[in-house]
Amino acid sequence: MKPIRGEAFEADATIRGGAHVSQRHDSAHKHVTGEAVYIDDMVEPIGTLHGCLGLSTVANGAILSVDLDAVRAAPGVVGVLTAVDIPGENDISPTGRHDEPVFAETEVLFHGQPIFAVIAETRDAARRACLKAAITYEERPPVIDILDTADDPRLVTPPLTLARGDAAAALENAPHRLDGTMRIGGQDHFYLEGQIAMAIPGEDGDVQVFSSTQHPSEVQHMVAHVLGVPSNAVTVEVRRMGGGFGGKETQGNIFAAVAAVAAKRFGRAVKVRPDRDDDMVATGKRHDFLVDYDVGFDADGRIQGVDYTYAARCGYSSDLSGPVTDRALFHCDNAYYYPAVKAVSAPLFTNTVSNTAFRGFGGPQGVVACERVIEEIAYALGKDPLEVRRANFYGTDDRNVTPYYQTVEDNVIHRVVDELEASSDYQARRAEILAFNRESRIIKRGIALTPVKFGISFTATHFNQAGALVHVYTDGSVHLNHGGTEMGQGLFTKVAQIVAEEFQIDLDRVKITATTTGKVPNTSATAASSGTDLNGMAAQVAARTIKDRLIAFAADFYDVPAASIVFSANRVDVGGHPMTFAELVKEAYVARVQLSAAGFYKTPKIHWDRDKGTGRPFYYYAYGAACSEVSIDTLTGEYQVERTDILHDVGKSLNPALDLGQVEGGFIQGMGWLTTEELWWDGKGRLRTHAPSTYKIPLASDRPLIFNTRLAEWSENAERAVRRSKAVGEPPFMLAVSVLEALSMAVASTADYRICPRLDAPATPERVLMAIERLKAAGAA
Repeated sequence: MKPIRGEAFEADATIRGGAHVSQRHDSAHKHVTGEAVYIDDMVEPIGTLHGCLGLSTVANGAILSVDLDAVRAAPGVVGVLTAVDIPGENDISPTGRHDEPVFAETEVLFHGQPIFAVIAETRDAARRACLKAAITYEERPPVIDILDTADDPRLVTPPLTLARGDAAAALENAPHRLDGTMRIGGQDHFYLEGQIAMAIPGEDGDVQVFSSTQHPSEVQHMVAHVLGVPSNAVTVEVRRMGGGFGGKETQGNIFAAVAAVAAKRFGRAVKVRPDRDDDMVATGKRHDFLVDYDVGFDADGRIQGVDYTYAARCGYSSDLSGPVTDRALFHCDNAYYYPAVKAVSAPLFTNTVSNTAFRGFGGPQGVVACERVIEEIAYALGKDPLEVRRANFYGTDDRNVTPYYQTVEDNVIHRVVDELEASSDYQARRAEILAFNRESRIIKRGIALTPVKFGISFTATHFNQAGALVHVYTDGSVHLNHGGTEMGQGLFTKVAQIVAEEFQIDLDRVKITATTTGKVPNTSATAASSGTDLNGMAAQVAARTIKDRLIAFAADFYDVPAASIVFSANRVDVGGHPMTFAELVKEAYVARVQLSAAGFYKTPKIHWDRDKGTGRPFYYYAYGAACSEVSIDTLTGEYQVERTDILHDVGKSLNPALDLGQVEGGFIQGMGWLTTEELWWDGKGRLRTHAPSTYKIPLASDRPLIFNTRLAEWSENAERAVRRSKAVGEPPFMLAVSVLEALSMAVASTADYRICPRLDAPATPERVLMAIERLKAAGAA
């Protein structure tokens, strides 16, 4: 037995920056000072070349000829790449359907589809040279809108059907019944940092790629696929992104692939950073939907049966449209129980850019249509929509099974809504608004309180896994690496807090490092709100493995029971005698104890049978509610969000400051989607909202004038998620439905609340004004 040295043990000491405390984002100060290094800030290797994509100018047509001689002869041009220059396969389809070429060969299927790439000494030279291409097409009539697909309803991926009970019989026998259609618009990701990739060639066929991607492993596989090399020849690294929101899950593939092919072809580093206009034209958006609904209900507003069809504009290829439209169906119930339900997806082909992942991944579209149904019932019965919502909430026993047969076991929506109704003073304010609207001729007000129940996990079960790598160095400092990516949401900070908590060391002792496929392989995308759940658990597993080794070493070395060894505040109490964490680590190293460990985690309990439409696709649910109040000018349709109150369930928060930021940011982004952000293609398939000048994201002046946000501090995740927390990335996005519903109430007041306004999204001032005029005309008739 070795004698134990050390000072008196400070039992009440605490670490700086463990779990469940507010910590600033690790890069926050760098963001505001400009010190944060993004790919375009990296020092370029000597001789770096720059690439620019040459995009199609028609939406649908055969390519008759491609003359690039003038492009090749342009100043500064080193070379031009086309499909014949792809050494591997000319395909970057993320689902393996081989329907998404790097470069179009014989036909183009959307306006802005890449046909070639110019590689030049400077970015400006590459962009100017692109304009010199002479390409002729045999144009064909494009299919642009969902409504255009009626004569040729081609699907880009197999549809899904969810069915429980006999929906047709329930509709037929219901005391009341109504049907309708809702148009739900798409959304551009509008990340502050655009798409970008830089590739550096190596020896033996190797290439290193720096990519602004949420899915490094997929970029690795796509680049290897296009180069015709094994995945081990490609290393992908990303330290941070300037926003992603799903737009960098698959959409970064082409930029990385082109950069890598050019780097290997010309033996020099190559960077590809598209202009913002080209970025918006050539990359996918949130899917817009056309939802048909048929609902039967009783006099209390309780739904008896419902039938949905969710048709989505998917674009020219499958991309992620299958899982996105599946996810819309998974959330067609939101927080409500349907005794009988049928929901069908229709992922439709159009001659537009292939739509892709976006925060919520189809779930928001499912929720919005569901809330429209609740609103329709309320206006049909002359009830407060909140009363109808309560009547349909999931309960217990026989009212807790979803349309996909998962039992809702963790339901807290009643408590969340009750608390928010009280704290927001909803009932008194609604009564006041009703009185105000009776007296006010021009300005009308509205208020709505809407819930959110959102399933957490990738619905593709195999994606629910993660790895991490933790090193402890002999001075007690820790090196952390995992498969998640940082896009501003604070994932790296949270995972570092988890590791600091495990070792009971200060947060600044944990080094956060860039995500790289060379350290943690086969990672899943940082998406589906699962970044912290998966990577946090993997890092915790790795840290605990090392901690267990240290405990076993100390127990043997100092001849004390393992149970007497306690880690606390940068110290380790070994049988009642303290030493610093660094001292124990140094002694363990001398004794040849392994101080590095890989951690792995896979989400338990989940399973899904798509063919049968049954299973448990979600590990748990996150809940929330928002109460929003608006005022509108009935002469112009302009409006202001006066106040929003939010209560959101994040389980036992790992970092309340970051979680509040995610809730508020998600709400504002959702509000933009539902009110101001409008995508518009002309009849030739050209995206006309392709720049900040034509596409309106929310401004600071658009936010609620009063904005109260709280976390449900009483909540703890009932499942074994990391430290009883819950995901927070996507669920708050849908809280913005309260704004759309509040606008609807304000509009409905112009016809004495007798008619559902049927506001489509986004509810721009123009649409609000048209709805007002429509209701006035209906009232006059």
